[in-house]
Amino acid sequence: MDRIHEEEVLGKAYDWKLMKRLLKYAKPYWILLTVSILLLIAITGLELLNPYLVKIAIDEHISGYKKPVVEVPVEDSANYESIILGDNAYILEDSFANSSDYPVKTLVQRNDGYYLVDANAPDSTTGQLLSEEAYRMFRGRDIEGLDRIAVIFGFVILMTFILSYLQIYILNYTSQKIIFNIRNELFTHLQSLSVRYFDNNPIGRLVTRVTNDTETLNEMYTNVLVNLFKDFFMLTGIMIVMISLNLQLALVSFALIPVILLISVVFRKYIREIYRLTRVQLAKINSSLNENISGMRTIQIFKKEKKFFDNFYKINKDYLDIQKKEITYFAIFRPSIEVIRSLGIALLVYYGAGNVISGSIQFGVLFVFITYLQKFYDPILDLTEKYNILQSAMASSERIFKILDTDLVIENPEFPVDIDDLKGEIEFRNVWFAYNDDDWVLKNISFKIKQGESVAIVGATGAGKTSIINLLTRFYDIQKGEILVDGINIKELNKNELRQKIGVVLQDVFIFTGNIKDNIKLNKDISDEKVIEIAKYVNAHKFISRLPEGYDEPVMERGSTLSSGERQLLAFARTLVYNPQILILDEATSNIDTETEILIQDALHKLIEGRTSIAIAHRLSTIQHSDKIIVLKQGEIKEMGSHQELLKNKGLYYNLYQLQYEKEKK
Repeated sequence: MDRIHEEEVLGKAYDWKLMKRLLKYAKPYWILLTVSILLLIAITGLELLNPYLVKIAIDEHISGYKKPVVEVPVEDSANYESIILGDNAYILEDSFANSSDYPVKTLVQRNDGYYLVDANAPDSTTGQLLSEEAYRMFRGRDIEGLDRIAVIFGFVILMTFILSYLQIYILNYTSQKIIFNIRNELFTHLQSLSVRYFDNNPIGRLVTRVTNDTETLNEMYTNVLVNLFKDFFMLTGIMIVMISLNLQLALVSFALIPVILLISVVFRKYIREIYRLTRVQLAKINSSLNENISGMRTIQIFKKEKKFFDNFYKINKDYLDIQKKEITYFAIFRPSIEVIRSLGIALLVYYGAGNVISGSIQFGVLFVFITYLQKFYDPILDLTEKYNILQSAMASSERIFKILDTDLVIENPEFPVDIDDLKGEIEFRNVWFAYNDDDWVLKNISFKIKQGESVAIVGATGAGKTSIINLLTRFYDIQKGEILVDGINIKELNKNELRQKIGVVLQDVFIFTGNIKDNIKLNKDISDEKVIEIAKYVNAHKFISRLPEGYDEPVMERGSTLSSGERQLLAFARTLVYNPQILILDEATSNIDTETEILIQDALHKLIEGRTSIAIAHRLSTIQHSDKIIVLKQGEIKEMGSHQELLKNKGLYYNLYQLQYEKEKK
């Protein structure tokens, strides 16, 4: 329920404190991010340049023949670029200084060709019909201009491609480096947390934090953080260019912006709730899948496939319904924006076309306005849809920082005592321990184990046996009392060095995905020959050599392809690799065939030899030869002594022994 509840918390769409903290991870890469932003500015400029080049091509060259020219004698045209026809030269009016002293002509197209007529009376029936050669001379300048613009246009497209490639590569490279660092920091912090933290937080949730939540941050860095600049630059650039070209057309183009903003605000409000529900349902699906797959064996044993399928079907159907609703909102929002965009273009065409016909603006200006208006709505649409990514990133960052801010760490002393020559003497002095507040699991526990002594701890489930092991290895810290190793309080020792000196063999052996050899070594730098020697010593070599690939045999997750006994023998070999001075054993001979049990017992005797050992005993028949047996009940030591001494006392141990003896007889 906690995980679902956590997913339901929507949080702020933007939290400056969280964003400031996220930006710290980007700080080492500020040069790359700055380059990416500069590239975005260049790309935006190039994208804005393309329509403007088309406008120049239309107004200056495609319709260039309509430009007025001054008709002057050839001798007066020496200092100007001109077109010479007979005794006259024709110079563009815009570039001629004294155009008022000479007649001004313009080209008009009629049914039988192009005429050079009086610019002040272009509709006059009089005029000079140009030959095809003369017409080509007049249009030569425009053809050269179009060729030049085509080259520039191609260069702009090429540069846009190159800069876009560089920008995308740099941005994604930087983002991946940032996420890489966040994942490393998160995983390192998780490794430093005490076992208490993992008792209270489901593994699935923590995996989600390291994978899904960091990936959400990656999406923010790549699609939101830097690209927001592009949207801003694009909007600003378009507005500046449009206003500079024609203020009236710009105001007409911006007329429907309030409607767009209103639709975006309404959409954002509804999609925010849908997004929250989607996240909740997805969390439920993940939880259901994790539970069903993990417990598949139990489900099949009790033939509950249909029941669990029906439950998953309902959760999946709820998720589908929410997805349909989300699709519906997007199906309304996107077409609405397109309709508004089309209405804006229609309004622009209606107003602008009249001005083109009247001659107050050029056709190229109207064209570039239509193109810019189409581009203008894209950043608005983009910003609205990026709102969800930003909101998701804020929620993910909050959950990630919640883990990073967790301070459940077993602290090492500033100046730890050296324990290189650890002997293995253990003492508990008046130890009190509780997992939660004053709910004491261990109460005033005191005992001493001499170097090389073997001790067994027995008691009913919940008596506190495993807690003693957890405290000795300092997975938890005690509330009262002292735990001493070789007369030194374990809080004065480096916890990592202490754990290296203590070998723990649990009943439920964890086998990592990989191969047999790696699971024995556990990154210890030893030769393959040494691995084989150790495996032979603990009776594991026989079953390993029967495997198709021997020590290189792949093992599946948690060693599912190996039997319980085989996993136990691997655990013995793994422990012996590190040659610990203290050995802790959670007896693992229950539910194992007789042949394997004999191998395990033989390996146990070899492991214990010369070491201080503590065994959590489930079968009393296996601990009869222990030097000392500690009997626990409800967190207190009730009895302590050898097997024979405890039987003579006819106390709690005697009763437990009799119960097990009777069961074994049956």
